[in-house]
Amino acid sequence: MWTRVELKEKAKKAFLANYWVSVLAAVVLSIFAAGSGSSAGRNSSNRDIDFGNFNTAFIIQVLIGVFITVLIIIVLKVIVGNALIAGAQRVFILNEISGERVDAKEIGFVFKSGCWGNVALTLFLKDLFIGLWTLLLIVPGIIKSYEYKMVPYLLAENPEMDRSEAFARSKEMMDGQKMNAFVLDLSFIPWVLVAIITCGIAGALYVNPYIYQTNAELYLTLKKNY
Repeated sequence: MWTRVELKEKAKKAFLANYWVSVLAAVVLSIFAAGSGSSAGRNSSNRDIDFGNFNTAFIIQVLIGVFITVLIIIVLKVIVGNALIAGAQRVFILNEISGERVDAKEIGFVFKSGCWGNVALTLFLKDLFIGLWTLLLIVPGIIKSYEYKMVPYLLAENPEMDRSEAFARSKEMMDGQKMNAFVLDLSFIPWVLVAIITCGIAGALYVNPYIYQTNAELYLTLKKNY
């Protein structure tokens, strides 16, 4: 059985031993893996908008532009981002198990593995399944996100792993561990507040690598039992 204190202590030692590579890997994950709420509309003006000044053609053009932009972002996420996610998670795994300096080139290892398509598709399906479950209700989406939590780590070590096996093994590893993992994530709330207060500086240089390394430690701990 693992404890939060144990995982966090191991995480601090592991990522600090390869500090700058860990920071770079955390930046990659923050861009491609971490969900971020849009601030659009939060700073909306109190002025009344005269929709009569907008013609239908203009509105359609705006909607098409937004759609194309979103589509491009999704394609880039699938084609490039998913491979980098697995590579970045590989860095945090190697921080613990390699016992030596980890090369930043590991972040792009999927592109050289010959398994880029498998990794990209598997992580796309993971995001899709979680998204669909979230559309039903928020809680099922959260549960599925923890059920599939280990998929990126499994692919980071075994990029050739069949996607059905990756989902099945992640589900098995997280069986009885989802609530514990959820509480582990909640324990980082004070650190997240520090990151917010420092306008993201502490997040980029310490908090994010710390969190990602701790989750990698969780993967390695659960892996020993399966």
